Amino acid sequence: MATLGRIISLGILCCFFAQFPCNAQKQATKDEGFVELFNDKNLDGWIGNKQSYRVENGYIVVDPSGGGSGGNLLTEDEYGDFVFRFEFQLTPGANNGLGIHAPLEGDVAYLGKELQILDNTAEKYANLQPYQYHGSVYGLIPAKRGFLKSVGEWNVQEVTVNGPKVKVVLNGTIIVDGDLQEATKNGTMDKKDHPGLKRNVGHIGFLGHGDVVRFRNIKIKELPSKK
Repeated sequence: MATLGRIISLGILCCFFAQFPCNAQKQATKDEGFVELFNDKNLDGWIGNKQSYRVENGYIVVDPSGGGSGGNLLTEDEYGDFVFRFEFQLTPGANNGLGIHAPLEGDVAYLGKELQILDNTAEKYANLQPYQYHGSVYGLIPAKRGFLKSVGEWNVQEVTVNGPKVKVVLNGTIIVDGDLQEATKNGTMDKKDHPGLKRNVGHIGFLGHGDVVRFRNIKIKELPSKK
């Protein structure tokens, strides 16, 4: 009986201590300072086209099946410097965008900044400019290619904006690490005017371009402003 008691006691202790890594991991995640922007249930905290964007199975899906581009879905709050994490799932040939420092009206690619969300493998995109492929700061800084997962799989992306510096990490690989001031000191890559370069705060969100794309695990950590 003593042996059995010892075994039971050891089993209880093992179960007790086994909980610590999990709890520690949860605490570490909490302590990183990230705030969830999407509650997996509804679009509370978001503004924009809530007809084309909807919540389905715990993710946000943009489905412009009624016609049009799908429009924009933006955070209610505005952000300056931050680390933004999200996951996305592309459909074949899908095109979307991540708007940062965005105004509520106008073309975010120029009046704010847009980071491409794009199925690079689609034949129709074979002859794009380098600054138009996935992860690129549209018209301004090109991204490295070859790090998207296959269409239909979930990709993990982290975007860090710190002053003029923008870093994009896709599935663990840095695909953009640039400085907007340096990149545009001799003009923009697309030779167009980008007044959004002067904006250092604005909304963050998804910019529909007529295709179905899904998003989940959306969170942000604000960084101290360098004003």
